[in-house]
Amino acid sequence: MTPDIRSRYLCTRAIAGPWELAGCDETGFAGTVVIPALAESARLGATLCSLAANPAELLARFLIVVVVNQRTDAPDGDKADNLATLGLLPTWNRQLRPLRLAWVDAASPGRELPVKGGGVGLARKIGLDLALPRLADNGVDPLLVSLDADTLVEPSYLQAIIDHFTETKRGGATIPFRHLPGETPAEQEAIDRYELFLRSYVLGLEVAGSPYAFHTVGSAMVCTASAYARMGGMNRRAAGEDFYFLQQLHRTAGIDQVRGTTVHPASRPSHRVPFGTGRAIGRTLAGDSSAIGFYRSECFFLLGEWLQLVGNGLDRDGDTLLAAAADASPHLAEYLENECFSATWAGLKRHNRREDALIQAFHGWFDGLRTMKLIHHLAAGPFPRCGPETALPPLLERAILKPVMGVGGQLELLRNIQGLASK
Repeated sequence: MTPDIRSRYLCTRAIAGPWELAGCDETGFAGTVVIPALAESARLGATLCSLAANPAELLARFLIVVVVNQRTDAPDGDKADNLATLGLLPTWNRQLRPLRLAWVDAASPGRELPVKGGGVGLARKIGLDLALPRLADNGVDPLLVSLDADTLVEPSYLQAIIDHFTETKRGGATIPFRHLPGETPAEQEAIDRYELFLRSYVLGLEVAGSPYAFHTVGSAMVCTASAYARMGGMNRRAAGEDFYFLQQLHRTAGIDQVRGTTVHPASRPSHRVPFGTGRAIGRTLAGDSSAIGFYRSECFFLLGEWLQLVGNGLDRDGDTLLAAAADASPHLAEYLENECFSATWAGLKRHNRREDALIQAFHGWFDGLRTMKLIHHLAAGPFPRCGPETALPPLLERAILKPVMGVGGQLELLRNIQGLASK
């Protein structure tokens, strides 16, 4: 990362506010691991200990940043827990000597996150932006790693990340994940089902030929500092920040998957976000049988048909492609009409004369979000959500995979084929 790119980002797009790094005051790091923490005093210590199990020579090259955060309207219990975390961090800093540990107080009065625009996205941004000036300017692009305070890593974590970015020209990466065991049989059943749902969605996108067939897990993503600065940094979303961050990173720098390590997110229920793992687990444990509904294979097959229509019809106009889409499915055509495809396609063709540029521009428009919206549209119409026993077998068959039945067997199969490093 050149100093100009970093300086330009820090001057124009970096966070402005009362926050600062405490703890470690060293500079010249090869990377940073940023950990937002909201009411995590009971779990953060284990996360830091798992990091401290990495080789000491690698830990010396990474600044570990904990962002203790809450919005001004947070419950009193969360605020009290955050104050406890702020009190524990100096102790952890002394005890976990291999770590270069720094932290941000975004929880004390006057430092809290705003109600509007405050949340995990802003917390990640604060940590990443404050860490940037501490990173080295030695010609090697530093690494920005996102982790969560309830997620454990393996001793191979930092080495696998370093190795990956010595072998790729892409600026972003995801890391294989496997949820931690549930605390009860019911919780285990719920997290297995939810992780299978996540993996089946990515399998469906892969079967369809979508370039967005990668997981978007906030505790399992990493990028180079130059890629981060060029894309405009982390968004401030209160939920789904990982999805939007990785989608933009894919567009601007490309995404690969790290090999040789696995991160282990918690499997607990949570009230903090309107969707995602914690909310789905909580609803399932509360008896909501619809909390984790799988998308039928027909949704992905129709998506694949649409992507093929475009890929084979780059010389056609928008109305012709829309008519072909209507032949495939009136529901597909309805969605595309609502998204103003014909007019958009005309503009894409006008500004992208080469076929490779046109297809790239198309996938920039028909991005991960529009892809997901199409799947939702189809699931709300002709292909309602269902259980894994209905959703998975046709996808496995299309992917030329062994037809395994049962959540446990299907989950292990998808873990293995989606690059899980260890069990």
